[in-house]
Amino acid sequence: MRSEEEIIHAINTYSDMVKRICFIHLKQDADVEDIFQDVFLKYANGPHFESDEHEKAWLIRVSINACKDSLTSWFHKKVILHDNLEIYENIPFLTKSHDDQILSNVLKLKENYRNVIYLYYYEGYKIKEIAQILHKKENTIHTWMKRAKEELRYMLGGDYLE
Repeated sequence: MRSEEEIIHAINTYSDMVKRICFIHLKQDADVEDIFQDVFLKYANGPHFESDEHEKAWLIRVSINACKDSLTSWFHKKVILHDNLEIYENIPFLTKSHDDQILSNVLKLKENYRNVIYLYYYEGYKIKEIAQILHKKENTIHTWMKRAKEELRYMLGGDYLE
């Protein structure tokens, strides 16, 4: 089990990233907070990490998996909730430096496309690293990235992404 200092340091370092990942999947503030707590509870009892990059990749993978688990739960299958897409600008961990229209459309993409766009553009990972994090082949990540960009171009009606 990790010390309180290690957990606090991880929360201070990675909280915004974990919340953004949760929000792009769940789109509900309350769900984001629940998964955020679960992720850092798992972190408290998690493995020893070789490096900060390994720790960050582990937190990304655990966050994505926790969101997927939440979305397949009985509650989410039986209860229909409306997405909070219109209120994302009030959430402090979603930065205002990005065009609101692009972010709004990224949140509408399929899960696989959202993941690759987020990890590439928001976290700065390369395709090879994204493939390792998501446990997919590099060609799959290239395909998802291409399709996500095409879909965003269509939604935005222009050439926003290179």
